[in-house]
Amino acid sequence: NAVSTGRLAHAFMLTGVRGVGKTTTARIIARGLNCSGPDNQADFGPTVEPCGQCEHCLAIAEDRHVDVLEMDAASRTGVDDIRELIEGVRYRPTSARYKVYIIDEVHMLSKNAFNALLKTLEEPPEHVKFIFATTEIRKVPVTVLSRCQRFDLRRVEVEELSAHFAGIAAKEGAKISETAVKLIARAADGSVRDGLSLLDQAISHAEHEIGEEEVRDMLGLADRSQSFDIFEHTLKGNAAGALDIMSQQYNSGADPVQVIEDLLEVTHWITRIKVSADAADDVAVPEIERTRGLDLAGQLGMAAVSRAWQMLLKGLGEVRAAPSPVQAAEMVLIRLAHAANLPTPEEALKSLEKGEVPESSAPSAPPAATPSPSTGGGGRAMASTGTGDAMPSTPAPQAMPNSDPDPRPEPPPPDEESRAEADANPVLASFDEVLALVEQKREGRLRVYLIDYVHLVSFEPGRIEFRPAEGAPQGLAGQLGDFLSANTGMRWMVTVSQEPGAPTVSENLAAGQAKLEAEVAEHPMVKEVLKTFPGAEIKTVEPVDKGD
Repeated sequence: NAVSTGRLAHAFMLTGVRGVGKTTTARIIARGLNCSGPDNQADFGPTVEPCGQCEHCLAIAEDRHVDVLEMDAASRTGVDDIRELIEGVRYRPTSARYKVYIIDEVHMLSKNAFNALLKTLEEPPEHVKFIFATTEIRKVPVTVLSRCQRFDLRRVEVEELSAHFAGIAAKEGAKISETAVKLIARAADGSVRDGLSLLDQAISHAEHEIGEEEVRDMLGLADRSQSFDIFEHTLKGNAAGALDIMSQQYNSGADPVQVIEDLLEVTHWITRIKVSADAADDVAVPEIERTRGLDLAGQLGMAAVSRAWQMLLKGLGEVRAAPSPVQAAEMVLIRLAHAANLPTPEEALKSLEKGEVPESSAPSAPPAATPSPSTGGGGRAMASTGTGDAMPSTPAPQAMPNSDPDPRPEPPPPDEESRAEADANPVLASFDEVLALVEQKREGRLRVYLIDYVHLVSFEPGRIEFRPAEGAPQGLAGQLGDFLSANTGMRWMVTVSQEPGAPTVSENLAAGQAKLEAEVAEHPMVKEVLKTFPGAEIKTVEPVDKGD
């Protein structure tokens, strides 16, 4: 549209994964900018459909046009290379309409090279256009991006790649099955160039029709049916059967990393079917994936499939980093098969409720628990298994009724007149009441400072002495004194001390929470849950009402 309306930018930024046609697109843009039409008309103007016949189109296509200059920033990264380019910018094109600079892998330029380019990029001569191409758009400085029109080239879909590769194979006189073409297209991961390289490799390997088996051997892929077999064995708890198939695939040349990636694809496919059964009706999906996927989706619950995804995803990183990938892959399958035999959280809790707990671990009486400042009188323990699934909550031991008596007697209720006077000029008898007043006045930032950075040394009405913690903001004492004087009707003196002082409020809260979590961990029912689910741990302790 910019070309059609004559509103051309002076710089373009093309980004996308490798092999999607960024450099090719840059050359097409250069042809469109300089095309003079099939009759070499001088006033033809830029076009979105270059003719491909004029002298400019032919010269650019053959990479011999003197006014279209390509530069590989990966090999010419220095500031001197950019200065040489800038020197040529001031000269008008020899024969074309625009002098076009195509800089490939522009993110490889040095910081000084980018800085040298900025001024020219911001105010280039009318006869100059810049076209940049990069696979790492995040490495390009924002100052450069802001001076360019950016275009993101998307990955090419598998169906488009399959049709493209099938057409090329037919022109090359090679016979290749539809499944084999789709395997190559999937392995290309949206990159046309990568797919063409794989197709060329497959054609050179086979003397007859290229089938699925040849492509799988070339790519190190596991047989799809065997991937479903491994998945089914592991989720039924049959580790031996899964390891046998894994051993066969490894001996046949399959890459252990690819085997785990295939299992992840199977898990994702089954999850999609469970979420939407219509996904299995896609004609582009192979028959084996439709039938086996529907069968397994009917047998497995969503919790089991989600757990398998998490364990396989974690195991994939281990396989990639392990000294022996095949051993790491086998350990992943063993863990997955073992987890399949574990009871679900609901089953474990039902067993505990029915009294199927060893006599020695049966709870006799709830121990006393000191409530933390953040949980009040009780807590709820949340246990998490090693697979990332959250355990159901179990009640934490309740505090004894008189475990923390308040030594101050309750004052008599004030009348309306005294209550209004107290609200206007509150008398603060403790640092906790200072925090309450700060919160009441909605001074959020000051409240955070008081909680995190104040080690209280002494407190009395009208006078506070504290030691600021490391990282405390400057002038905290003055800020607190001004606030109290303005909101209490009396003058406050707030001073900084070198004495150690008491722990901060946040440190007290953390200590109370840690103490409560330690006491929760000693509860017999929590112990039994942690024992039943190996690798589980207590994540948080949440407060519960006493009526729960």
